[in-house]
Amino acid sequence: MLQINEVYNASNALKGVIRETDVIYAPKLVPGANLYLKTENLQITGSFKVRGAYYKMSKLSAEEKAKGVVACSAGNHAQGVALAAQKNGIDAVICLPDGAPISKVEATKSYGAKVCLVEGVYDDAYQKALSLQEEMGYTFIHPFDDPDVIAGQGTIGLELARQLPDMDAVIVPIGGGGLIAGVAYTLKTINPKIKVYGVQAAGAPSMKNSVHDGHIEELSSVSTVADGIAVKKPGNLTYKLCQKYVDDIVTVTDDEISAAILALMEQHKLVTEGAGAVAVAAAMFGKVPVEGKKTVCLLSGGNIDVTILSRVIKRGLIMSGRNCQLMIELMDKPGQLKNVSRIIADLGGNVTSVHHERANEGSDVNGCYLRIVLETRNFAHIEEIKRALTDFGFKLI
Repeated sequence: MLQINEVYNASNALKGVIRETDVIYAPKLVPGANLYLKTENLQITGSFKVRGAYYKMSKLSAEEKAKGVVACSAGNHAQGVALAAQKNGIDAVICLPDGAPISKVEATKSYGAKVCLVEGVYDDAYQKALSLQEEMGYTFIHPFDDPDVIAGQGTIGLELARQLPDMDAVIVPIGGGGLIAGVAYTLKTINPKIKVYGVQAAGAPSMKNSVHDGHIEELSSVSTVADGIAVKKPGNLTYKLCQKYVDDIVTVTDDEISAAILALMEQHKLVTEGAGAVAVAAAMFGKVPVEGKKTVCLLSGGNIDVTILSRVIKRGLIMSGRNCQLMIELMDKPGQLKNVSRIIADLGGNVTSVHHERANEGSDVNGCYLRIVLETRNFAHIEEIKRALTDFGFKLI
């Protein structure tokens, strides 16, 4: 199992290689909470993964370095390994699932690594990496289930203990469990009173299920916008450390994750990927008790694929009551559209899209439908507009 001196060794090895990321006060995200953000999304390579990868490679023998390394990743570990290999003068081959965002694939190549795209998800890339390890004699750099990798991730715990020594709790994303295993072990060793909460995507709750049921379980499939934590099966070592040091594990939906990404962009000008925003989503939607407690949300990464960013923002707007769609049944006579527009404008709503169509079979022969998309302030504002429309006599579908 992990030893605390290994985490301190890792911290020394990483000096001058990685950035000690800032802790930012975030008073608006959750009213009544004393919330802080640990900004690993601003780490070199855009995520925490370089910590564990670099420390693992720094401990390889000259013979192991000469043979090269192989790794598998949904994206962020790939970039961490690629950069760490470059800094250590080691050849690296990275196996990625073929569905990994193009931006992450290209970023991995930019650090000098060879990329091998594998059909399927992370676990399929993992099997390919193992076969290459056996065939070519590479050293396998595991993304989470390795004591040196976990020690490297645990250096975040050391930084937090220095930056915010009086914190009450920390909320950490979980995929395979390497990050939370290192952070939880380190913080609990320094101060056992600190609460450590883990967060998984509702579409990939492998560690939550495993810890709850008392044995490691493998999911048949995973589906989430948080591709960085879409892992079917936790590691053996990470499972044991989570069981021992993590106080609770919760899940958040893709809609909640999208709302958190949007809130971080709007309120703190911070770009996070899905996996990087799950801790904030857990705080925002009451999954973890944060009221009145000094709590840190760990933003694990910022490598969101820009091609899905607009979709995520749209989902986030809907989840936070900033965007809504209404379907109104009208009588097909002059002035109807004018009255709808007046009511919405008087209440400060902004119409962004209008679709008007005649009634179909089975409806009133003089009927028609108006589908409108609105920009609104919040859910209370939406209800105010709906109430005004129905009070005027319009029928909402």
